[in-house]
Amino acid sequence: MYAILDIETTGGKYNEEGITEIAIYRFDGHQIVDQFSSLVNPERTIQPFVVNLTGINNEMLRNAPKFYEVAKRIIEITEGCVVVAHNAQFDNRILTTEFDRLGYTFEKDTLCTVELSKKLIPGMDSYSLGKLARSLGIPISDRHRAQGDAIATVSLFKMLMIRDTSKEIIQTTVRKDPKRQLEPKLLELIENAPADTGVYYMHRSDGSIIYIGKSKNIKKRLVQHFTNDNRKSKKLQLDVAAVTYEKTGSELIALLKESEEIKLNKPIYNRALRRSLFLYQLISFEDEKGYINLRIEKADSRKKAITTFTNYQQAKSSMYRITETHQLCQKLTGIYETKSSCFLYGIKECHGACIEEESVAEYNTRVATFLEANSYTNKNMLIIDRGREVDERSAILIENGKYIGFGFYNLNYQINNPDVLKSIISPMQNNRDSQHIIQSYLRKNKVLKIVNLSPNKVD
Repeated sequence: MYAILDIETTGGKYNEEGITEIAIYRFDGHQIVDQFSSLVNPERTIQPFVVNLTGINNEMLRNAPKFYEVAKRIIEITEGCVVVAHNAQFDNRILTTEFDRLGYTFEKDTLCTVELSKKLIPGMDSYSLGKLARSLGIPISDRHRAQGDAIATVSLFKMLMIRDTSKEIIQTTVRKDPKRQLEPKLLELIENAPADTGVYYMHRSDGSIIYIGKSKNIKKRLVQHFTNDNRKSKKLQLDVAAVTYEKTGSELIALLKESEEIKLNKPIYNRALRRSLFLYQLISFEDEKGYINLRIEKADSRKKAITTFTNYQQAKSSMYRITETHQLCQKLTGIYETKSSCFLYGIKECHGACIEEESVAEYNTRVATFLEANSYTNKNMLIIDRGREVDERSAILIENGKYIGFGFYNLNYQINNPDVLKSIISPMQNNRDSQHIIQSYLRKNKVLKIVNLSPNKVD
């Protein structure tokens, strides 16, 4: 649990500042579950430059509650939380100083979004909250006011959690949370899990990740893990002390995250998925007569694959479907071995490419249509699908045939600026597994839409 906050102060000498405004959002890693904000009477004069910066003046605070009047609420909303702030050292120092004046020890673990941003989003021109938000397409209103800055920090922290593929944030949080170090209470873990699409992480009591999975219904999947009585499941049930999760909304993003993070974190119970996900691939070549042939063969990284398949049966079924859908020749797709005409020609469903009755140009046009639709070579596109919330969409970016990464955007926020689009995309590894996942998913499932992009422009 996180308490994401922002504090405005009077300015002045070090450790003599007073709080003029505070906003706190209690965040469970997925959504805001509680919030508090208030002006605060600092019982001292605000520095003129601060008045110009924030717009908060002494007159506005005359009837505002004093710190001791809001202290109990601050303690309640931050209970059991790691404090998150943009420049957390400053905000934590101010809060600690105010509580010291009341004779109360306020001690919290902290996470700083400035430090996290420098590590997870390197190369930015500035890491001030305003400039960072603008660069990343994060809406921010009431800049230099506690509520506006705190809610922008929530959005930034969500983005940082997505980019944190090594899971340092959640592992640190699990390690610091003593409640998570109790003996496993499987029913409680199930009860606290969402019935949403996403990726889930099982931890030992020291925070280390022992299993990563994905599901369209995380709660249901945990029930399966914790009620299964096979040897692996029983060992997992004994080892697990906590379960954290990330909603993705999109099953495709969940698959991509699961694949990359298993390879990165190497959980002990995920040995099978550390290996490549595909065993067969589809290739094309031109025969001596000029016809484009399609063939299924064992996966070979030295050859350029149109698409890949998990097993031979899947590949064979797809080849039959491709042949039928695009009215191709069974002989030229490798389904029907013959030196003469194919079976479909005998029932008048093949135009005769197998015996050179159909022209090379006509036949190759249909093959080219298939290749254009299914090969990512040089493609630039966005795969748009559901987001984590009703008013959100997910976007997967393909550039020049390479998987760049994914991001989320609000439906009210236009992503027609290339720089803003790229800033919301969390970079991911482009490899044959990710290509396989995307191509395989799109063969079997529908997404909301696919937007074709020109190489240098986002429409």
